[in-house]
Amino acid sequence: MLQAAPTLQQCTQQLSQQLSAISDNPAHEARLLLCHLLSCQPGYLYTYPERVLTPSELQQLQPLLQRRLAGEPLAYIFGHWPFYGLELAVAPCTLIPRSDTEILVEQALALTLPAQARVLDLGTGTGAIALALAHNRPQWQLTGVDLQSEAVALAQRNAQALKLSNVDFTVSSWFSALSGQRYDLIVSNPPYIEAADPHLAALSFEPLSALVAAEQGLADLAQIIASAPAYLQPGGWLWLEHGYNQAEQVQQLLSVGGFRQVSSVRDYGGNWRISGGQYQPGDN
Repeated sequence: MLQAAPTLQQCTQQLSQQLSAISDNPAHEARLLLCHLLSCQPGYLYTYPERVLTPSELQQLQPLLQRRLAGEPLAYIFGHWPFYGLELAVAPCTLIPRSDTEILVEQALALTLPAQARVLDLGTGTGAIALALAHNRPQWQLTGVDLQSEAVALAQRNAQALKLSNVDFTVSSWFSALSGQRYDLIVSNPPYIEAADPHLAALSFEPLSALVAAEQGLADLAQIIASAPAYLQPGGWLWLEHGYNQAEQVQQLLSVGGFRQVSSVRDYGGNWRISGGQYQPGDN
């Protein structure tokens, strides 16, 4: 419980103390909760530290705090989350966009592609990757697919909210609904966690279907790599997010699958996070 009529400074301290039981960065989360409650920017908390929370605000804050203390991610509590400079609606039917996935966006934007490149995002979820690329490359045509119709509907709402007309979303199990289509770039953040991985305990609020893959987490990665050449233009690229310890195996799958210039890129934490290569027909 929070004390009655706390100042913003006092409330931040109290929230931080309670959140320390479940958070690696409780002070940051405390500020995010208060900013959400007050519809303000973080700077407001520093500018007006003596501002007192009203009884109504305190009443609204309590259930938010209890949900977080029960382990629910802030993104689901808020209903939105930032990704690559965009604010995206999120829901429990999709993964929460993470900063490490921004590495995939950065790599895609660094490629030399046709001016009006056609780009496919497999397992789009909130649409985060496709929307970030569409926003930064207005001349590209983006397609995002997801097996879950709820995720596709959410991605479409995000595109509408961001007023992005160069991206569309459709229901598809990987490439199943894309017969005859060819792309200059395919990107994906597929399930890649092994079912027995202890890290899953911290992700209990997110959909397992978007997290877990068979064959030590490599099943979906292997399927995408094997299928992608039929949907790539000659010289097209495939880039995939994967687990911190899967880069070598994914590189091998890419090389065996006919991809050249195979490489990996580290995430912000220094872990090998994405791997990709360029497909050259008849060169394997």
